[in-house]
Amino acid sequence: MEHVAASQPGVLGAFSPGQSPGAAQPTTAGPHEAITVRGVSRFFGTHPAVQNLDLSVPGGTITGLVGPNGAGKTTLLLMLAALLAPDSGTIRVAGLDPVTQAREVHRAVGWMPDAFGTWDSLTCTEILTTFASAQGMSSAEATAQVPRMLATVHLEDMARTPARVLSRGQKQRLGLARALVHSPQVLLLDEPAAGMDPRSRADLRVMLRDLTSAGTTVLVSSHILGELEEMVDGIVVMARGRAVTSGRPQDDQGPSPASPVPVLRTWALRALDHSRLTQWARESGLPVTAWQEDQLRVEVPDDAEAARILRHALEAGVEVVSFAPVTGTLEETYLAMEGERR
Repeated sequence: MEHVAASQPGVLGAFSPGQSPGAAQPTTAGPHEAITVRGVSRFFGTHPAVQNLDLSVPGGTITGLVGPNGAGKTTLLLMLAALLAPDSGTIRVAGLDPVTQAREVHRAVGWMPDAFGTWDSLTCTEILTTFASAQGMSSAEATAQVPRMLATVHLEDMARTPARVLSRGQKQRLGLARALVHSPQVLLLDEPAAGMDPRSRADLRVMLRDLTSAGTTVLVSSHILGELEEMVDGIVVMARGRAVTSGRPQDDQGPSPASPVPVLRTWALRALDHSRLTQWARESGLPVTAWQEDQLRVEVPDDAEAARILRHALEAGVEVVSFAPVTGTLEETYLAMEGERR
């Protein structure tokens, strides 16, 4: 097989890259791409689950993987996690080949499936300790790490509780702790928010942002587009086993691999004097997408840019009443891309 390289490390909170002795070091490192997929296909019998897929995911970002049921999202995640071999093509995750370096990939990657199986008779502590040991951590390291991870996912009060009494949402949080226990460089999440209550979902968003701030790369698959919208830096749309970018199947784009489409969130800006707001927006070159009678809608890449826009508006004497994200824009983007593809 031809080899293609990419990588970058990362961790959460009290972790630091390379802290866990079980963490694998990439064989080669690229400064931008943590995940690269080239010409990958996977069949189940005669059914093509993934077809000639090309994909690049930048390091230190949260990328959303979206698409209809049967699009190939879970199959792709399983291949990235070295749990399923492709029939053709090459994959690199943190610079490692999941086919020939499966053990190293398992240590470099944190994998959270959509349904986390547990040993019902074991406690939360025992389950995490078992997985920590399987990742090459010593008993002393696991003893120190496991309580931290339980606290991170707010299960410290359930440390001695058997898994059989956990709710669906609690099992999801335990699955997230298991995926993080060895300080992975790349985190693969399949429907992580399923079964979680609103507080846990909010905590998940904050946790993932903390991870990427420390350098971890996150690829998350979800059908809850509203949840993804609040956490991702970009999206990859899959359909019929292929990646779709800017509304076009990758086969129509030449040799370049699909890259995540940046998510520009739409914010609604209102002021006491709408005419003054409109005048300032035109003079400052604000990226307005809709000029409405009572508000302006503005495309904003991140919270830092939103804070900058608000500060400049106030400094210009605009009496801002509200400036907040408009929900549903990621769903609109996905549906538009799907519509163009058809």
